[in-house]
Amino acid sequence: MAAGVGSRMRPLSDAYAKPVLPIDGRPVLAALLHELSSASVERAYVVVGHHARQVEALAGDGSAWGLAVTVVAQPEPLGSADAVARALDAGARPPLLVSAADTVYAPGDVARFVAAWERTGADGAVAWRAASPRVAEKNRIGVRDGLVLRVPASDRSGPHVAAPLWVLGAAAAARLRNDSAPWELGNAFQAAIDSGVRVAAVEVGATRDLTSPVDLLRENFAYLEGLERRA
Repeated sequence: MAAGVGSRMRPLSDAYAKPVLPIDGRPVLAALLHELSSASVERAYVVVGHHARQVEALAGDGSAWGLAVTVVAQPEPLGSADAVARALDAGARPPLLVSAADTVYAPGDVARFVAAWERTGADGAVAWRAASPRVAEKNRIGVRDGLVLRVPASDRSGPHVAAPLWVLGAAAAARLRNDSAPWELGNAFQAAIDSGVRVAAVEVGATRDLTSPVDLLRENFAYLEGLERRA
């Protein structure tokens, strides 16, 4: 999902799409496509909107990462579930591995996430990471016995913080646009869970995200963290 406006990254996102901005000097989307290829993914649907040409130029046909890339347009910002539905309309079929395109995962975490989900036999999965001061409370999910109960969690103080990485099975895929716009993935998953569908909660390591302009400095100039601690 590479269509978002990235309003919290303004003014940078007025000129650039978030997925083309770097972490460790490498475009975030490039790092993600590398991880998908390492996880034996063969085809990626990149859903674009804001500054679509920048994202499309970077992704190309995917051959640089050993992937086949199909670029899909999301004409309006109608939510994450709508973005995934656009990929389905373009030919993708569940189960789908879904990720935001502005997050860097620890090397190998995407492959480990997929393998862990496959072992559960669940219809879908939601990745979670340990809580940290920089992660918003709204991203908490409710988990019990390795399964997701609530997206988002009723208790916003819990330890399970959703990462923007999912496996979308057929049950959740059938509910992508069942409520009112903007359509969000969390609502589709919750509707599936409420109907009795099993969705696994799979832990991943720490992620690196670009949320505000200062993150672009922190994630590319590591010495700045030391300066902040000494200030």
